[in-house]
Amino acid sequence: MPLAETRFKRPESVLVLICTDDNDVLLIERTDRAEFWQSVTGSLEAGETPIQAAARELYEETGLVAEPVDLHHQVQYEIKPPWRNRYAPGVTQNREHWFRVRLPAQAKVVLNAEEHQQLLWLPVDAAIEKCSSASNRAAIAQHVANR
Repeated sequence: MPLAETRFKRPESVLVLICTDDNDVLLIERTDRAEFWQSVTGSLEAGETPIQAAARELYEETGLVAEPVDLHHQVQYEIKPPWRNRYAPGVTQNREHWFRVRLPAQAKVVLNAEEHQQLLWLPVDAAIEKCSSASNRAAIAQHVANR
């Protein structure tokens, strides 16, 4: 990849749902946007597969080491204008791959303080209501509530 292209984010990302066997869902609040609650998310790096990105982001954001389950679901959404400068000129769409990690109990989570400031374990309905992203809400409804 030419050097000029490496400064832009890849318009492909992962969403990793973290839930317990009792269907409590982990949501984390971003440090750069107060009251923006989400699951683990992140862009794929050059040469990285979605499953590799999911495991990396899971560890980087929560300290958890687990094998994410590929939900074989992808969504395409528009990149909001304030964040388009992170992508190559003309890129307006992102493809998001969904994964899930199911834990036997509310595991000890160590947040990356540069990215997230607090966490909540919530029942499914409360997590859907609290979650800031439409695709994240849909993922919880489809792949946690409906196992």
